[in-house]
Order: sequence, then structure tokens, then C-alpha cells
Amino acid sequence: MNRTRVGALALAATGALVLALTAPAVDAAQGTGIPTFTEFKASTFQDVDGQYIVNGDEPLANARALRSYYDGMVGSPVTKLIQTGLVVNTVQGEDDTWSQAKVGNLTYCVSNKFGNRKNAVVRAAAQGTALWERASSAIDYVRVRSADASCTTRNKQVVFSIEPTKTQAFIARAFFPSSPDARRNIKVNPVSLLTTPDWPPGNILGHELGHTLGFRHEHTRPEAGVCFEDLNWRPLTDYDSASIMHYPQCNGTSVNLSFTDLDAEGVAALYGP
Repeated sequence: MNRTRVGALALAATGALVLALTAPAVDAAQGTGIPTFTEFKASTFQDVDGQYIVNGDEPLANARALRSYYDGMVGSPVTKLIQTGLVVNTVQGEDDTWSQAKVGNLTYCVSNKFGNRKNAVVRAAAQGTALWERASSAIDYVRVRSADASCTTRNKQVVFSIEPTKTQAFIARAFFPSSPDARRNIKVNPVSLLTTPDWPPGNILGHELGHTLGFRHEHTRPEAGVCFEDLNWRPLTDYDSASIMHYPQCNGTSVNLSFTDLDAEGVAALYGP
């Protein structure tokens, strides 16, 4: 999640190039043009592990994945979007979710590399997981403290790791259930997590944890009017401009990323009440 560098749109690529790519049909009609893939790639933040960060907090493994994302964006006019808050990611038309057995035991660790900020990150993670667990009894996040000393994606004691970033380019980013084991981590900039005005740390990590359950950004829906991402999602509820999964800077109506009744309704629809 990137608050300080998003400008008009909450994407990890910056500037007018993103604006053009986000609404290709409109821009083409107005003659403003669409950036080439080379331009888009150059404007997209690449993390130290080689992943490209798009949509503010969603990682793509490599340049090939970025190219696929770009092709999908350029070839998907906004006017084709389903008009009917929470939306689930889809992969080849299927919901991107955990099995009932897996979602009931989502183990994680919090890296010791957070140093003196670790306890604050632990609290934020606990607050964030509780938001989703209260909405569905099927969901259970389990912290494995013994894994904290070697908290990486290579640790087979846990489903995912929470690790500090090596960059100040974004607050946090997460993954989807379909992500391979080597990409299942939440990267957090602890300084920004704990000092971003109006956004409580628990809500920020709650947003990222929503991605780990398969939920997309609410503002990719046409009702938002900006920040379109792609068509790979299925609606679960009515549009919710105040959703925890809706960036406030993308015409959202929540200032603090709070969890809403429609968020609870959406997660219950997907995983059970």
C-alpha cells in the first residue's frame, strides 16, 4: 500500500503513464495515448527481490508477469466492467480463495528483523486478523512465535511471513491465495505503518490481510470512477466506497480504512459466516 506516492491513483507505477493506462478507452478517445510496455515498466516500482509492485500493494513476480498484467489492462476497456462492496480475485475465471481447511489454519510469523518496532507490528497484525476472523468463523490466523527468528517464505512452519521492507516506496504489500509459496509474505515498512496519519496500523494490515484471503481493491469497480485495475474479479456485495479494501484517495469515503458491514457481508459470502 502506497499512500505518499500515489498521486491521483493508488498504483505503484507513478505519474501520467499510470493515468493513461488505467483508463485506456477514455484516453485513446481523447488522443492522450497509452504508454508502451517499456514506458510502463520503467515507471513501475521494482522491489529488491525483483517483484514489481502494482495497484499500490500487489506484487508481480517478474517482467513476464508485468507484461501479462499490462496486456490485460490495455485490452480491457472500463466499459466492459460488471456493474454490480467486496470483490474477490479470480484466476482463469475461478475464485482465488483458500480451501476451508487451509483458511482455518493460516499460520504466520512476524520477523525479528523489525527490531524495536516488532511488538507494534505484532499488535497491528493481531488487530488486522481479528477484523476478518470476527466476520467469518471459518477464518483463523495463527501466529507461530517459534518461527519469528527465521521468518521468511522459506520457513515451512508457516503459510506466510510478515517481514520488513528494504524500501520506503510503499507502506505494505501482500499476496493472493494463488501466489506460490515463495511469494507468500506481507512486506511492511514499519516506520510508515506506525506514522501514517489517520490510518491505524491495525487497519492497514487488515487491508493487506484482505488480499491474503483473495479480496481485491474495491476501487477497481466502475462506481469508483478512478483507479481501475483489471477485470479479474467477481463482486460479492454492492459497491462499498467505505470498504477497508478501498483506498480513500480513489474516491473512497473512509478516511481510516475501517472495516464495514459490507466487508463482513462479503467475507461471509465467500467463506461462510
